[in-house]
Amino acid sequence: MVAESTEVRLDSEFAPLRTVVVSRCEFRAPAGAAILGHSMPVEAGAAEILEAVWGKDFGAVHPEKQAAWEAEREELAAVLTRHGVEVLRPRLFNDVEKAAAGDTGYANFFVRDPWFTVGEHVVEGVLQFPHRRREILPSRQLLLDRVLPSAAHYVSLPQPEIAPLGAPGAGPFLEGGDVLVLGAEVFVGCSGMATDELGYRWLAKYLKPFGFTVTRVELPPHVLHLDCAISLVRDGLMISCPARLPAGLPAALRDWEQIEVSEDEAAAMATNGLPIDPGTYITDPQFERVGKELEARGITVEYIDFSVSRLFGGAFRCSTQPLLRAG
Repeated sequence: MVAESTEVRLDSEFAPLRTVVVSRCEFRAPAGAAILGHSMPVEAGAAEILEAVWGKDFGAVHPEKQAAWEAEREELAAVLTRHGVEVLRPRLFNDVEKAAAGDTGYANFFVRDPWFTVGEHVVEGVLQFPHRRREILPSRQLLLDRVLPSAAHYVSLPQPEIAPLGAPGAGPFLEGGDVLVLGAEVFVGCSGMATDELGYRWLAKYLKPFGFTVTRVELPPHVLHLDCAISLVRDGLMISCPARLPAGLPAALRDWEQIEVSEDEAAAMATNGLPIDPGTYITDPQFERVGKELEARGITVEYIDFSVSRLFGGAFRCSTQPLLRAG
């Protein structure tokens, strides 16, 4: 059994992973597309599958895919455990929370986004899609149990103002999928679909007194998060999609070696793999080309079929949230 850690810290995207939270698989779609305010980001070919679930529980409509989805997450947890990583899981939504969601629906499927860790700081963010606004709740007790007893700071963004359904409102919005950490430099993606300018400014102001530099990275409006465009594999090596970086890479990353992927590969989540440490990387067999590029550079690649998770516009990074990445 992996020893329980009371330390909470994230040094970088590729520092050795010690403690991580792996997502659950709950999704009830909003009652209609108008509630979203944006088109739901999904892998190409997934629209027909998700079209049948408006206002319904995904597992009730697609029980075989629900079982496969849960099996994907269990396999991910097993691979991480085999590598000596302590794996934690959020709880499931309770009946009261499901009822309170109403027509907006609910999601408890990508733990990367409702909260995140930067250095010794744990931040509860605010999600822009209405059906994801309560996604922090299944992680709350876990955070109280692990973060409060630690030396880490634990803060939350201001709540956004109330807006009509289908309108995102004024924010602030800040989502963990947009936040990449490289020591004292933090990159924050802004596409308008998730993190907004106010969320970026809030994080920059909060972290500045602690010695962090927060750099804004422009994303096209169809790209949900920064981790759908960049993956930092190890110091000096990244996977990137130039088509999703209209202003180019941040200055701190421009000298790094890049394994480039196309827009189609990125849309299928080729940049959403997960480093276990600087020498080990998890990705989907769909991206064997990328895996071979990594192996040619001395990286050990673990392959897990994540085809159901990718239907929802996320993969391995989206499905995990580190509490300890250090050393």
